[in-house]
Amino acid sequence: MATLSFNSTRIKSPSIQSQKPISKSHFYTKPNNVSFLFSSKTHQQLHHSKPKPNSVSESSVSVPEEEAFDDIEEDDPTSELSYLDLETDPASVTEWELDFCSRPILDTRGKKIWELVVCDSSLSLQYTKFFPNNVINSITLKDAIVTISEDLGVPLPQKLRFFRSQMQTIITKACKELGIKPVPSKRCLSLLLWLEERYESVYMRHPGFQKGSKPLLALDNPFPMELPENLFGEKWAFVQLPFSAVREEISSLDERSVFGAGLDLDLLGIEVDDNTLIPGLAVASSRAKPLAAWMNGLEVCSVEAETGRGCLLLSVGISTRYVYATYKKTPTTTSEAEAWEAAKKACGGLHFLAIQEDLDSDDCVGFWLLLDLPPPPV
Repeated sequence: MATLSFNSTRIKSPSIQSQKPISKSHFYTKPNNVSFLFSSKTHQQLHHSKPKPNSVSESSVSVPEEEAFDDIEEDDPTSELSYLDLETDPASVTEWELDFCSRPILDTRGKKIWELVVCDSSLSLQYTKFFPNNVINSITLKDAIVTISEDLGVPLPQKLRFFRSQMQTIITKACKELGIKPVPSKRCLSLLLWLEERYESVYMRHPGFQKGSKPLLALDNPFPMELPENLFGEKWAFVQLPFSAVREEISSLDERSVFGAGLDLDLLGIEVDDNTLIPGLAVASSRAKPLAAWMNGLEVCSVEAETGRGCLLLSVGISTRYVYATYKKTPTTTSEAEAWEAAKKACGGLHFLAIQEDLDSDDCVGFWLLLDLPPPPV
């Protein structure tokens, strides 16, 4: 199998053009200028409503009698949510992120409750609903999607992203019956971080919560496959850019018709100082535009340096990993790969992939800002 050639001298900073080796000592400790505030920030953005009379969590979970007479608080963990930001144009909410899975909560039958959680990337739309485990099918999901559209006055989405491969059949069937394009993708970052926040603010406080309960549908970590020929580059290099330069690349995606995707770090509650060096991977190819175009349709999630095998892994979609490149294992190359991974960890998983016609080029043909997140606790 052909591989991308390893170019150990092209480790660059502060721009993609200039060269400077990554310093291991510089990256092994987490800098103070990168902070993650999603949990605290979303208390202002995430909304809770009072329980609905027919809520599964109300009707089937035992609650102490005296609590039934207490005033219901806005953040009642048994409540369900149906919210649309009043300042948002409903027609602009064209892409949803969805999770339909069991939760670590038991009903009175001793069965796990399922929950539908839906949002858009900006959290302008937020919806949650509990279901008993005996109604989990594509019809239930299709009806729920229609209900969201009707109740909130938003059109059915053009695209619906989801990150659990085990639910692909049900979600795909429901979407196709409604004319929605299902998109298997781990780039559901608002949803993933919201689920992490809900684990502490909702599930752990629910009267039916089961401590230590493992997720029913764990995320896949498949064995990496051979890279398709159309995704091959010719050269690659570990690089790093100050965050200010990364932000400029993202802002120019639309202006210069560059392939790629950014992230709304402000919304996600991720604060990065302009001078913080963000690690990335630069790939050069004489057919850079076709390569970037192919990559643009893959829902690129993350790049990982696998030092044990001496290779780079590219994660796309929800359950696909490719051996993106290989290199000869030496103390030097292993040290550089470890330093790059340490840099990524120091930035909380933030990194990027850049595709260029030449590694010394001033411009990128494709640029993806990536965030390597741990799986949600549910």
